[in-house]
Amino acid sequence: QVQLVESGGGLVQAGGSLRLSCAASGRSFRSYAMGWFRQAPGKEREFVAVISWSGGIKYYADSVKGRFTISRDNAANTVYLQMNSLRYEDTAVYYCAADLRPDDTIATMDRSYDYWGQGTQVTVSS
Repeated sequence: QVQLVESGGGLVQAGGSLRLSCAASGRSFRSYAMGWFRQAPGKEREFVAVISWSGGIKYYADSVKGRFTISRDNAANTVYLQMNSLRYEDTAVYYCAADLRPDDTIATMDRSYDYWGQGTQVTVSS
């Protein structure tokens, strides 16, 4: 069992930055690829970014590539999402998720993920 708690959301002006954190409790954090997803009002949840066990594999949605950076600290059981050059369309509830993987690979489909946090609101004003 893994519990995930996101933090770092808030209100920011377009062009600004935020850093989201996701703290994991439970065993075997190193066995999980960690992903970030988001859901805007009236829209389906969408993939944002994912990082493998080791941190050696990262993948981003095209909409955030070059602006967002995912990282993890396995010693601290935490994954981060640094969000720069924020746009109005980045406004959403952001969720972190844990995907138990048999190897150092990644997945972008939300059905692959085993555990989810409660979400943190990010609001970008135009």
